[in-house]
Amino acid sequence: MQRLGFFIPRVPSVALVFILSVCATQDQPRDMTLPRFTKLEPFNPHRADFVCKHEADVTPPISAEAEALFQRALALDDHDLWPAQRDYVGMASLYEEAMKLGHWKAQFNLAGAYLQGIGVQQDIDKALGLTEDLMRKGVPAAWDNMGAYYMGGVGSLEQDATVAYAFWQRAADMGSMVAQTYIGAKLLGATDQAPEWWANKSVGMKMLECAYAQGYARAGYELGLEYWMRGKTDGTKKAQALQYFHQAISFGSEEAAGYLFADFHTGPSDTSSIVPEADKSRSERYSVLSDALSRNHDLRFPNLDRVLPLPPAELPTWDGNKETLINAARGIVSKP
Repeated sequence: MQRLGFFIPRVPSVALVFILSVCATQDQPRDMTLPRFTKLEPFNPHRADFVCKHEADVTPPISAEAEALFQRALALDDHDLWPAQRDYVGMASLYEEAMKLGHWKAQFNLAGAYLQGIGVQQDIDKALGLTEDLMRKGVPAAWDNMGAYYMGGVGSLEQDATVAYAFWQRAADMGSMVAQTYIGAKLLGATDQAPEWWANKSVGMKMLECAYAQGYARAGYELGLEYWMRGKTDGTKKAQALQYFHQAISFGSEEAAGYLFADFHTGPSDTSSIVPEADKSRSERYSVLSDALSRNHDLRFPNLDRVLPLPPAELPTWDGNKETLINAARGIVSKP
């Protein structure tokens, strides 16, 4: 999934809540048939089980024509462009064209553009309406975002964490990798410490594994952290932690790249380390990828194992040029 970057934070800053709430119309009569007012099962952190579903299996199909427009829109906001070169108005226009052809990702991003006033006049009601239309179409990410809207008190919605968690629970059950990861990580506590975390590791791990199987970087990082913790008392778990962190980098996790950079740099100085030995060459390559991801969160490294395989595999030759390493991990062949 590319640049679906218009989620608002789960716990937004005071400034953001203020900005997004200026258009509130609390006194207007509510249309209870709107998806935003769907009656949901209350969030149950102690649920007995979780059935994994993937977003790709339930979202509407995308035509080649709509995808071409979507890619053109993304290109107008490309990371390699200087800010002054980026055409946000053109981007929003192309998103709308793609949306009219049924491209749900374009509609999702257009909702975010209206939410923040990027390339269009800020219109909170428009953002909510576009999101609700996607909810009616069964798009899990839209249900997840509605939860974020409630957590932030966006527009006419009253800030309500209880409602937010109910929407996130529904989104996770529908297949939202973002919701699965967020709730899954919240269920890994040793004891209940609401609202920070709850003790339901069996379900939490199932949610994280489901999101990880969909290629979601944050899920891989959270799984790496969990096995890192287990590795402190059970050395057999360290290899699993290392594998999860490594794979999370290929999905685009800056945090995982930074962790392995540091761990390979220092080596197994104590029980918290998950690497077999210090390896400055590997550490340097992870550092390059971490820096690249910090500058461009859209990067993905499907060819990571070809340029940076896990030990005991030997590292392939590298000329020391950062762009060479980054492009090779991305699968881009540089022109001579």
